[in-house]
Formats: sequence, structure tokens, C-alpha cells
Amino acid sequence: MMPSLPEGYRALVFGASGAIGQALLQQLQSDPRCVNVVGLSRQSLSGFDLRSEPSIAACAQAVTALGPFHLMLDATGALTLNGRGPEKRLDELDADHLLNVMQLNAVGPSLLLKHFVPLLASGERVIWGKLSARVGSIEDNRKGGWYGYRAAKAALNMLLQTAAIEITRRRPLSVVAALQPGTVLSALSQPFVGDDALHPKDAAQRLLEVLDTLPATGRAQFVDHLGQHIPW
Repeated sequence: MMPSLPEGYRALVFGASGAIGQALLQQLQSDPRCVNVVGLSRQSLSGFDLRSEPSIAACAQAVTALGPFHLMLDATGALTLNGRGPEKRLDELDADHLLNVMQLNAVGPSLLLKHFVPLLASGERVIWGKLSARVGSIEDNRKGGWYGYRAAKAALNMLLQTAAIEITRRRPLSVVAALQPGTVLSALSQPFVGDDALHPKDAAQRLLEVLDTLPATGRAQFVDHLGQHIPW
């Protein structure tokens, strides 16, 4: 499934209780070349919370002995918070909601990078894949709306790009990717998708196939589930 990674590679999936995270976890569990895959979520590890850096640090400490890891996949994120979905107009903006969206979709994932990148293997190919969204592309924004979610994903993409530059100084064989999984049937997207949405298993399989083919470029790459590059 991931032939570009070493035989007996180790993987870790954040957000493993969500639709795509769970599908990624199951795909990796079925790969005989993956010696161990760890799924992390609020349900799997008591106290793990993207809004709490101490809980993230404690989680990293708890899984250190299971590494080093060759593949880390961050499937965390939230589109609807406290029953409130994306804003469609400027007059719907609310400061607290914007900050919450940013916290869960950009700040939290950046803290995962801070505490878990040190657990990646050295001297071997390693991959960090983070679910992003096409709406996070500044250049591709043609419809407007979805202010907080767009801004958070754009911020996330910048954080990934900046981290990728630093990561490759010590791990030149590393791949860092922002991933657009397509429109997937999940609790997150259910109010916004149609009947043509992808099943999470299909999305997960496509994402793993794409990640496996990406070269180590020293930069983060923004790609969709079909392997097409998306403008930042």
C-alpha cells in the first residue's frame, strides 16, 4: 500500500475516530508492511485535546516508545462548531467563532507538528500528511463565503509550508503534504454534500496512493485525492 516507505514502517493517525481518520487507520492496519499503526483521538487517549498544548505534549510522550514513525496523518478538523456552520456573508462574522475555527483547524494542527515531528524517523523517507481543503487556496477562491474555515485552512497551509522547510533540514527525505480529500461522506460534511460524495474508504485509499508517489522536494505540497496539485 505504501511501498515507498521502509519495510516494517510505523504509522500514526490523528483524528482516528472521524470518518476519514478511521478509514486511513483501517487501510494501514491491512497493510502487511506496516508493523504498527497508532490511532489517536479524544476517544482513544484520555485528555487529548487539540485546544490544549499540554495534552498534546503528554500524548507525544505517551507514544514515543512506539516510534520512530515513518508516516503521520493528521485527519483532525471541524467545519461546524457549537452547531454553527460556515459564514456565508460578512455580517455573519463573530470574533469568538472565528478564533475557535482557527484554534481547531490551524493552531492545534501546528502544535501536533511541534510535538510529534521529533518522533519521525531520521535518515529514511518519512511522510507527514495533513487534511486541508481546496477552499483554503487563496488563488482558487472564486465563490467567496466560508470566511473562518477558508482563513483557517489558508493559515494551516502556511504553517505546513513553513514547517516543511525546517523539517527537511534534518530529514531531507521527508514529504510534507496538505491534502484535499474530495467531497467525502462524513459527519463533518453531511449538511453540505450531495449523493456523489466519496465513501471514506475510497478517499483514504486515494490519499495514501497519492502520498506514496510524492517526491521529497524540501517544500510542502498541496494536492488533491487524484494527485493534482492545487495552487496555494
